[in-house]
Amino acid sequence: MLQAHSFLWNYLWVAPNLLLFALGILVWLRGLRRQLPAFLAYAVLSSISGLALFAADVIPSVSAVNFWRIDWLSLSVETFVKFVAIGEIFSRVFNPFRSISKLGKYSVSAVGAVLVFGATFLAAISPGDSTLRLISGAHLLELTVYIVESGLVLFIFLLVAYFRTPWDRVSFGILVGYGVSSCVHLSLWAIMTNAAPTAHQRTIFDFVNMATFHVTVLIWYYFLLVPAQRSRPSSPKNNSDQGPSDPPAGGSPQDHEGTLNEWNRELERLIHQ
Repeated sequence: MLQAHSFLWNYLWVAPNLLLFALGILVWLRGLRRQLPAFLAYAVLSSISGLALFAADVIPSVSAVNFWRIDWLSLSVETFVKFVAIGEIFSRVFNPFRSISKLGKYSVSAVGAVLVFGATFLAAISPGDSTLRLISGAHLLELTVYIVESGLVLFIFLLVAYFRTPWDRVSFGILVGYGVSSCVHLSLWAIMTNAAPTAHQRTIFDFVNMATFHVTVLIWYYFLLVPAQRSRPSSPKNNSDQGPSDPPAGGSPQDHEGTLNEWNRELERLIHQ
């Protein structure tokens, strides 16, 4: 079963993309398209490109060169819309601080564009025949994307934790999905680079990557479509028995919010100079 082009292989390639496309439709129908336009674009475009790549893999008339060209196009589109979606989440989390929100959104989106053009340039100037350049360039772009993606997700989580900015359920779930996917892919890249795996072991790694993408899509389904459970407020009696709560370590939330407000004011001043 753990062989390329087996039933499980085809399922793990096709099913997550179909589920992601369906998720995009549900986001549209539930009125979330105005809140998450970039993630909606990612869900639709990424799923379509993934299914197109699968079709290119199973159609005998598609040559190896054309397959890798389709893979390049798919990866480039997915990279750009993915970083626009992460920038959108940054903007949602820090929405009360308008200047910081805009700066983060544009900066993260620009990273995606730079990655696509940079990897394309490196692939074009690398030695070897056209097929090898396409393959090495695609691998280079994919590895770079996962490195930067995991770094950005970690940065947003640390920033939110430090400033105690409240999460909304949707933003948290989307970032968790991106974080799980990028960390697993990076771990497998590290193993393949240093352990010199056999062809069968590489196939197993492909199964793990595809299964991780499947789990990522299911995470997004849970956080975007399943309503949050409302916790019951505790009674005043219980609160009085517990006594006063200790102040949080590392400064009060008001201090952190004051720092964010100061950053926001300075950015606005620089923008309007």
